[in-house]
Amino acid sequence: MLRRAREFFESRDVLEVDTPILCRYAVTDPHIESLSARSSLRSPLFLQTSPEYRMKRLLAAGFGDIFQVAKVFRDGESGRRHLPEFTLVEWYRVDYGLRQIMDETIEFIATALQRSDLGSGAGFFTYAEAFGRVANLDPHTASVQQLADCLGADDELRNALANDRDAWLDLLLAERIVPDFAEDRLTVLHHYPKSQAALARLSTNDANCAERFEVFYGNVELANGFVELIDADEQLARFQSDRNSRREKHLPVHDIDENLINALRAGVPPCAGVAVGFDRLLMLEQGETDIASISHFPEFD
Repeated sequence: MLRRAREFFESRDVLEVDTPILCRYAVTDPHIESLSARSSLRSPLFLQTSPEYRMKRLLAAGFGDIFQVAKVFRDGESGRRHLPEFTLVEWYRVDYGLRQIMDETIEFIATALQRSDLGSGAGFFTYAEAFGRVANLDPHTASVQQLADCLGADDELRNALANDRDAWLDLLLAERIVPDFAEDRLTVLHHYPKSQAALARLSTNDANCAERFEVFYGNVELANGFVELIDADEQLARFQSDRNSRREKHLPVHDIDENLINALRAGVPPCAGVAVGFDRLLMLEQGETDIASISHFPEFD
């Protein structure tokens, strides 16, 4: 499968790159926790959660279309579909729009799994369409009360999530929307709410949406991608908002990666990027339901 992945990009003249695993900066995203690493040479250091920031620095340096097969690490992620150490296939395409990167992601998954039927059978839904179809709600305008009522949330859950609207949307997505996806084909969910833009640019056609997408096979998430935000000031503002959110949730508050901001100021070209969970692809190819079963080495052995 690794060979097929590399051949996929080689046939498209996409350059393979290799960036360091150790990072000076942890991510500011309040939904992701970085693993720290001790060193007598420099402190603190962190293990990368994604090669994204450094790959964007290569884009700013003029590397053009690039991909990487990268080991990444996330603290607190362990379960039937999560490992603290896993493999991402991540790539960036200069001058690609949302539809182009979504289509290429489907082609990549179909190639990796040797499933030509996946390309023609994929379903595409906007985030709003999926919520409207399954939950009869508009995720851009629904109140916290409406989201909680749709889930049949009890008082304990209502108190736990309080007015965190994105947390309610995430839970509703996981509990009601994704389980409704077709079990035997790919589903592409796109145009996420702007509050969940992460590193995606906002849509030029709908101010409520970001040009972000995810790809699922059945209810298994395989890919997360963006038409990339390349505005340094906007990215800096989002990082600062992340830090405020982490502070409010009593999470560690990390420094902003100044190197990424400097790269954006230097000029990252218009591009789209996506990360595909390689371990989950292998899990599907092997017909397994537990991601740990595709490794010969149990966690931490």
